[in-house]
Amino acid sequence: MYIGVTQLRKPEEEVLLTPLGELMDQWELHKQFLGIAKPKREVFIEDIIPEGI
Repeated sequence: MYIGVTQLRKPEEEVLLTPLGELMDQWELHKQFLGIAKPKREVFIEDIIPEGI
């Protein structure tokens, strides 16, 4: 509840209705945005779309 309301600035009702996995994903992205955490794996567009297409 604290993470959703205080850190992610979501209304309490929305936090209660959000699945726990989605809430934790949003928290991880928030930490990456703030520079507290780093992504486990960096992916670049060239890794997804090969050159020459």
